[in-house]
Amino acid sequence: MLKVKLVRSMIGCNPKQRATIKALGLRKIRQEKSFEDNPVVRGMIKKVEHLVEVTES
Repeated sequence: MLKVKLVRSMIGCNPKQRATIKALGLRKIRQEKSFEDNPVVRGMIKKVEHLVEVTES
């Protein structure tokens, strides 16, 4: 399992990055979501790695 936490604002991000954050289900800063560890989620995290914090649990 991966815990993804939004730590930076989406202000100034391009629309694709905003869409990726929305697809991950993150709306507010410091909001966390848990996901199964698979290549699809890893790819989404890679696109917005400068905005999120990831921990493995």
